[in-house]
Order: sequence, then C-alpha cells, then structure tokens
Amino acid sequence: MVDPSESPLRVGLVGLGSLGVRLGRQFETVPNAELVALADINEPNLADAGRELDVPQSAQYADYETMLDEATLDAAAIATPNGLHYEQILAALDRDLHVLCEKPLATAVDDAAELYQREQETDRVVMLGYQRHLNPAFIMARERWATGNNDPTSITAEITHDWRSYYETMDDWRMDPELSGGGHLLNVGSHVLDAILWVTGLTPTSVDATVEFHDDDQYFDTQSSITIEFANGALATVSDTGIVACTREHIHIWDDDGAVYLEGREWDERTGYTIDAEGTKHDPYLDYHGRRTKAEAFTESVLEGTEPPISVRDAFRTLVVTMAAYESGRTGDRIELADRYAFGDDALLG
Repeated sequence: MVDPSESPLRVGLVGLGSLGVRLGRQFETVPNAELVALADINEPNLADAGRELDVPQSAQYADYETMLDEATLDAAAIATPNGLHYEQILAALDRDLHVLCEKPLATAVDDAAELYQREQETDRVVMLGYQRHLNPAFIMARERWATGNNDPTSITAEITHDWRSYYETMDDWRMDPELSGGGHLLNVGSHVLDAILWVTGLTPTSVDATVEFHDDDQYFDTQSSITIEFANGALATVSDTGIVACTREHIHIWDDDGAVYLEGREWDERTGYTIDAEGTKHDPYLDYHGRRTKAEAFTESVLEGTEPPISVRDAFRTLVVTMAAYESGRTGDRIELADRYAFGDDALLG
C-alpha cells in the first residue's frame, strides 16, 4: 500500500483518446495522485495529451509495456479499446501495479474469469470504469436492495444512443472485431446491465435475447431486447439501441414498497427519485456535487487499502450477462448461465 505521507500515487496512463484524456484530467485534480507517464501508439494524440496534461516528452511512450518497465509507477490507468484490456491489465499486475481500467473487463468470458482469479491472488487494487457506481442515485438504490432488506420484483430498462455514423462508415475502432469485441450492447448498453446487477445484488440465472446485427457475421449489434431471469423470480427487461438520434437512459426497479426510477439524458448526470406503494413520487436530496470521480475513488481505495467501488467481480458478472445476450441473439436459445459459465466459483454470479 502506498503511504501518502511519503509521495503521491504515481500513475501511468495508457490510451489517449477522448476517454483517456478525460481520465487524465481527473487525476490532475486528485491531491494524492500524480500523472507521471503517458502511452499511446498514436503519436499526435500522445503529444497533444502530453501538453494538455503537463507530462514531459521524456515520460511519453509509444509502447505501453516500455512505459510500465521504465517509468517509476505505483498504478496504471487504462483507457484503450476493449480488446486490449485483458492483456494490459495482466501486464500491469505482472509488474505489481494497481490498475484502473475502463470497461469492459475483457471481450471474452474466459479471459474475464482469468482476470478475476488473478485479482483474487494479488493485494493490488483493480477497479473498473462503470461510473454509475459513484452516482448518488444509484448508491441510493443499492442501499435499498443489494445492501438493504428489500427484494426487487420487477425491472425495466432502456438505453438509446446514436451510433449511426459508425455503422455507415465502419471505420471507427468500435467497428473493428479485434478492438471492439462487440457492438452497441457491449460498448454502451452494458452500463445499464451493470447498474441493474449492482444496485439489486440479484443472481442472474438465464438470459433470453432478440438481437439485430449490422453485419452478416453477427458481430456488431445495432439494437436488442433482453430478458434476464433472477434466482428470486424477478424479471428484468432491457432495451438497447444505437440507431436513434439521442441518448436517453431509464432504469425502473420495483419492490413491494414501491420503486426507484433512475433517469438520464445525453451526457448529463443521471438522477433518481422514488415512488411509494401508493404511487406517489418523492424526490430525495442527493448530493451530486460531492460525488467522487473515478480517479478519486481509485486513489482512495489504493491509499486506504479498501475494495474499490467497481470491482472485477462486478465487471465479470456484467460481461457474463452481456455475452449471454449475444449468444442468445445468435442462436435463438435461452441461455442458462450456470450451465454455460461454470468456473468453479458460484459466487461469481451470486
């Protein structure tokens, strides 16, 4: 564990697209962390990020493994395309570094299971980038169900987003099978799947999905309708689409005492309110201004030696449900998760 009284957490950032630069800006605001090195294969991105994030050219690397070997680091932050996460997380752990990685954990369930096992064997902090875990409305919902006493009975969710230009041109990295790992559901819709699993704490048992694919190989989905069955008998219906003109997000979770509605539009902060058993809406006070960034939460977990708010187990469960939806969409079969994804540790799905 890093001693903050001796030096700040020294972070090397891999991947300097828009998401990586935003993550770098977050670390700039954390008193007990310092962004000391950058890596990206794109030289203009690397140079631009170095100027914006005030990282000298001597600490800029075209190869991330060279950065991991040569820079003096305590942690690696990873904001590269999905298909690179597995090998880059392992590379950082091989060097005994803490890791903050954007979602998803991996693009194959076997790889994600290996990362989960590796994380269990290390004392390093490994945190993923599902940011709704840091949102006060989602924390309120989790306190009602996953860490509370209520039992969800019905869940409906929808997320819409505009990926139309990607499908038209097919020239973005998201349309590269090796880099993307899937289409809209994996890249965007999985945020909603993750939120449902995290706030409810329910055990998913089966997934049944209808998926519309853009390509003949059935790799890049454009929209889907997913039904998830849980061990307690609850059902979740999730609609995901990437071919409409605006971003909207809705997650509605009911129990015997009422509901929590989680709502969002475009890139605004997601908000929430409750409905009581008689159908009356209530707006609880939620401190959005005091919420932590991913960089702040990660640094706090490392310095205090605590479990991060977005764990490898959380990301593993999300990937299992996501990939089961793809398989169901391709085969037309309902996927029983315990049969398909048995890794010798039932707690992974429970």
